[in-house]
Order: sequence, then structure tokens, then C-alpha cells
Amino acid sequence: MSDTKHILLGPFTQLAPMSKLPLKGPLSDDQLGLIESAGVLISKGYIEAVGDYKDIKKSMGSTPHEEILLTGNFVGLPGFIDCHTHICFAGSRAKDYAARNSGKTYLEIAGAGGGIWDTVRQTRQASEQELTRLTTSRATEHLSRGTTTIEVKSGYGLDPENELKMLSAIAKANETSPVDLIATCLAAHTIPKDRSLTSEDYLNEILNELLPEVKSRSLASRVDIFIEEGAFKPAESIAYVQKAKEMGFEITIHADQFSVGGSRVAVECGARSADHLEASTDQEIELLAQSDVIPVALPGASLGLGCGFTPARSMLDAGGSLAIASDHNPGSAPMGDLVFQAAVLGTMQQLSQAEVLAGITYRAAAALGLTDRGVLEKGKLADLCIYNVADLNEVLYHQGSLKPALVLKKGKIEIDLRMEAHV
Repeated sequence: MSDTKHILLGPFTQLAPMSKLPLKGPLSDDQLGLIESAGVLISKGYIEAVGDYKDIKKSMGSTPHEEILLTGNFVGLPGFIDCHTHICFAGSRAKDYAARNSGKTYLEIAGAGGGIWDTVRQTRQASEQELTRLTTSRATEHLSRGTTTIEVKSGYGLDPENELKMLSAIAKANETSPVDLIATCLAAHTIPKDRSLTSEDYLNEILNELLPEVKSRSLASRVDIFIEEGAFKPAESIAYVQKAKEMGFEITIHADQFSVGGSRVAVECGARSADHLEASTDQEIELLAQSDVIPVALPGASLGLGCGFTPARSMLDAGGSLAIASDHNPGSAPMGDLVFQAAVLGTMQQLSQAEVLAGITYRAAAALGLTDRGVLEKGKLADLCIYNVADLNEVLYHQGSLKPALVLKKGKIEIDLRMEAHV
């Protein structure tokens, strides 16, 4: 397809533009504003118009344009946004999985040499080229499931040299992958075990040695920290993120996974999002609801660790927002299937279709501070996920087993399985 011509895509049996939804609070399915017999007009990777297919086609008149004709039943959504992943890593943690199923806890496994530190060892041994290849491969897998934007964290380097290697690998993967990869520096993932450093020593090393280099090389604009037993305490964490914020970084927080405290730091420092929140109580839920912080549920971690889910229903009912991400990582969430996880969370927390879909599109974009995607409307990126079915409800009903027939990134077809799709 030419980059200079208009592209008319349709007709869709149903199109869910996700464009008139509030950022916070509960959503009902009648708020989706589905458009039937819809068309999308695209130019230079952006959306020019959304509306009735015949009306758009008629308005084009003699204007040169190409058509992507959808013959049969198709439903369309914005490309999915996975706002929390760790897909830059090497190795496997299958032994951790077996140990958990045998009764060991996450923290016990970490104390015995498994957990994050096991992945650190394997990731340090991998070259930047290998990490780039692995990250690109995983991004391609996500793309095949309809995800067009992926946040990717470092955090398996735990020293300036290896953290920079990870972030460089993410940047190089972003250059060649059609998926947009949004890098986050999670050097404050845990305290390195191979050096005699206090948590204060390590956080100062990140602030003084690593983050200035990350900023000068434009490797990430976001900083994360894991606030938890065995990682970093709330008091030292807020001092760290406040300094990172002064350096010009946006902030996100690994919060309330096993114990509370992280969500309060997220609110106090004005973080973009607070992610995990499985341990959040009514107090933390109310605190988040009264703030601009986007809560991010990670159901893959709940499934992988066998623990409770983020209290998503309570967060929405309290007036908060809700994004949903896969947490794709080698330890607690190795599957990485965003739609499956979102569908399961919807079932376990009694979320409407609108709440789930907003959580992986519009509200997920907000968790990353992105205003150019997550909805289908004029001026936004032409990122679309399209299924060969007649009813939007089929998407979550199949809990991830239904794959997209078409995935477009910036108006370009990246996945086309129309001959293999459900009809």
C-alpha cells in the first residue's frame, strides 16, 4: 500500500471506536457506541474518518484511494496496548514454576537463588544482539494476538552496564519491529546479590551513574521501582522516584503485590500508574480512586503465582480507572496472552465487556501517557485489531483462543489471516 494515498477499510459488521469513554469509573456495554456497517479512512498511518462505510466511500468521490475490502463478518477494535511487560530477558524459570506448584512461595524461591536473580544471571550472559532477537520475537508473538503497543522493562541487569545493554536491546528491537516498544528503566527491581551494596547504595548508583546515561542516550523516559519485601521499602522508594522525576522521567510503580505501601508512594509522587495491586485494601483503593494514578491489573501474575486477583471491580466502583496488562515475564507470568488474561480477570471480577476492552486499549494508553492511540477517531494512529466474527462479544467469550484475522499498525497490514479465520 502507498503511504501517500488514502486507504478505505471496511465494511465492518461492528466497530468499537472506544472514543467516548470516561477515563475513570465503571463502564456499561451500551457506552461502547458500536458502529454498524462501519468504515475507517486512513492516510499516512493515521485515521482520517470513522463512520458509515458507504458515506465515507461516497465522500471520497474521485479522490484516489485504495481499499481493504472486508468480505463477510468482521468486528474492529483499536490495536491492543500491553502497558506492563518484561519481554527483554534470556533463559527460563520453569524450575520456579515447578517449585511453586510443589508449595514453595515466590519469596522462598527467590531466597534459594531462584526468582529474579536467576533471570539476572541468564540475561547478563546473553549478548545485546541475542536480547534484541528475543525481544523482537516476543513482540511479534504479541502482534499476532492484536497487540500493537508494548511497554518493555529492563530490570534483569542490576548494574549500569547490563541495564544499558537491556535498554539498548529494547531500542534496537523497536527499530525493526512494527510494534511500538515503550522502554521503562526498572533497574530498581531488586538489590543485586553479587555486590555488597545496601539498598541506599544501589539506588544512588542508579541515580548517579545509570539514569544520566539513559537520559543522554534517550533509551527510556520512564522509571519504575519494585516496592516490596526483599526489594525496596516505601520511604527510600519515594525519595528515589522524586529524584528521578526531577531528572525528567515519568514514574510507574510495582505496587501492593504482596504487601501494601507501594500505591501510596505512587499517589504521593504523582506516578503515571501503579501496577499489580493484588494486596490493595479498601484504603488503597480509595486512595488511588481519588488520584490521577492509573491502576494496572496483572492477572497473569495471579495465575502464575496462584494468588488472588487485583480487586478490579472495587477499584472501578470506587471511581478509579483500570488498565489490564500481561506482565509477560519469565518468572510469574510466562504466557503473555493479554486477551486471555483480560477475559479471565473479567470473569473473576465481574467486569463488563466495555471495562475489559477499555483496560487494554484507551485506559492502557493512559497508563503509558499516550494520547495518540487506544481509540479509533480522526487524528489517532491507525492501529487496529480485527476479528472475523459478527459479534464483538465473541472476542472475550473465546478467552484468547480466537485470534485476529487482521492486525494493522499505522495503517499497514502486519497480520492477515483472513483465509484461516472464523467466519
